[in-house]
Amino acid sequence: MKAVFDERQRLHDPQFRLADGKVVQNPDRPARVDELLRGVGQAGLPVVAATDHGMAPLAALHTPRYLTYLRTIHARRKAVVPDLAEVVPGRIAPVRDVHYSYESEAQIGYHNTDTSAPIGENSWASIYWSAQTALTAADLILSGQHSAYALSRPSGHHAYREMSGGFCFLNNSGIAAEYLRSKGHRPAIIDIDVHHGNGTQAIFYDRDDVLTVSIHVDPAHFYPFYAGGAQECGEGRGLGYNLNLPLPRGSADDVYLSGLDDALQHITAFGASVIVVALGLDAHENDPFKGLQVTTPGFARIAGAIAAMGLPVLNVQEGGYMQPSLGDNLASYLSAMPQG
Repeated sequence: MKAVFDERQRLHDPQFRLADGKVVQNPDRPARVDELLRGVGQAGLPVVAATDHGMAPLAALHTPRYLTYLRTIHARRKAVVPDLAEVVPGRIAPVRDVHYSYESEAQIGYHNTDTSAPIGENSWASIYWSAQTALTAADLILSGQHSAYALSRPSGHHAYREMSGGFCFLNNSGIAAEYLRSKGHRPAIIDIDVHHGNGTQAIFYDRDDVLTVSIHVDPAHFYPFYAGGAQECGEGRGLGYNLNLPLPRGSADDVYLSGLDDALQHITAFGASVIVVALGLDAHENDPFKGLQVTTPGFARIAGAIAAMGLPVLNVQEGGYMQPSLGDNLASYLSAMPQG
């Protein structure tokens, strides 16, 4: 197994986040990269560079106007506000089926779900190469590798077709799944992040050619709050092709593994030819978000159960924030994946 990474992913250095009425430092620090690379090294994986697949695979999931917004909004807004540090919404559009304004301030409110995804001067480079990293890892699967790891940062599973949020801008795991589908695969996305993959769910909600599964803390008491309930099963052609497995806050390894068993049964019934894992490490007992109590050895059990499916596995990095065990958790997970 190989890991894919691009150094430009360090350039995104967000400072802003609102929490409990206070401006606090955004937890998606560039230093996460060093911890994740430590885990990659601990697992003994070689690291290869990402290759550029261009805009087309990104536009397969995200609209051209949203991609243009992400690429240009900081420079456009700075022309209006010379002392601008980061692009952060001061308002959020209450609905999206409204007139689309090309005024920069209006677009910021339209293209964000919350205040946790600020865009700095160099953010687009990181956003773009995070997605290209996931696509390059997908190429490894297409070349016959049984598993691959994409160190994608910033994360992606909270990104909708046209909205950023939850530290996410482009839906990396969704982009990779759609790319694999376009090459003849039947992908299932399983999201093991502590938070529900609301963006991924929304993108594929009316489709039956990509199965989406998410195991997460019950959103009645946890971010993203407004999506992730067990009753959300898809719509139209996608009815029955979205599965949410919300867990009580504080659940530990055995409860988590029981939910994972249900998820893998659905993947078997779907007839998936490849699994895309939205690999959140923030379910760990020491993660700052304190949602679940998965242990470091528990991540090896999760990986082992997924690997036992016998399908190619593309692992795309999602959450997991600064704490001493972050790299160890990744190493535990990757070491239990097939290395061929």
